[in-house]
Amino acid sequence: MSIVELKQVCKTFRQGSTTITALDNVSLDVEEGGFIALAGPSGSGKTTLLNIIGGLDNADSGHVTVAGSVISAMNASQLAEMRLRKVGFVFQAYNLVPVLSAVENVEYVMQLQGVAAAERRKRAMVVLDKMGLADKCHRRPATLSGGQQQRVAVARAIVADPAIVLADEPTANLDSSTGRDLLDLMKRMSLEKGVTFIFSTHDTMVMEYAERLVWIRDGRLLG
Repeated sequence: MSIVELKQVCKTFRQGSTTITALDNVSLDVEEGGFIALAGPSGSGKTTLLNIIGGLDNADSGHVTVAGSVISAMNASQLAEMRLRKVGFVFQAYNLVPVLSAVENVEYVMQLQGVAAAERRKRAMVVLDKMGLADKCHRRPATLSGGQQQRVAVARAIVADPAIVLADEPTANLDSSTGRDLLDLMKRMSLEKGVTFIFSTHDTMVMEYAERLVWIRDGRLLG
C-alpha cells in the first residue's frame, strides 16, 4: 500500500530574473513502512521534494497524496493540521527550541496535539530512554553534543506516532560512528512502529541502510 504518491509534480522558483526548475514532472510511489533514501548532489531537488511531501512547500502542478490525504488540494490550515497529525520532521540543523529541555522539546508536538501533560511526559521519556538519553532529559540543547541533539530531534519526530518521518540530511553534521548509531535507532523504530522514513542524503552510509534508493538530478528522478 502506498503511503506517498506523487504524480507529475513540478516546482519552480524565481531567482532574480531567472526561473529555477526544482522538480520536473516527478512521479513517485512510496510503500508504507519503507526506509527510503533520495540521493543526489546539492541542488538536485531532494529537499524541495521532501518539503512538498511534508506540506511545507506547494507544488506548481501535479498531485500529491500523503497517508490517504490529497495534500495538493489543501489550504494552509489544512496542511498545518496534516503536518501535526501525520508527519514527523528531522532537520539537518536539528531545529530544537533552545530554551526547552530535551524532554520538553520531545513533548512539544504532543503539546500542540493537546495530549495531557502526564501522558506526553510518559511517552517522551519512553522514547528518550530508547535513544539512550533518559539521563540527559532535563538538559537544554546547547549542553548536548550534535549527536545527542539529533537523537532528541528524532525522538520528537517519532513520539507522536506519525505515519511518515521526513529526514533532511540527518547525518550531515555527525561523525560516522554517531551517524550509524542514529540510523540503527531509526531503522529499529521503523520496524517496531511501522513508520515510513524518507531521507534526503548524499551520505553513502545512509544509502547503504536504505531499503530503496531513488536518485534525483536536476529535478528529475533517475530511478
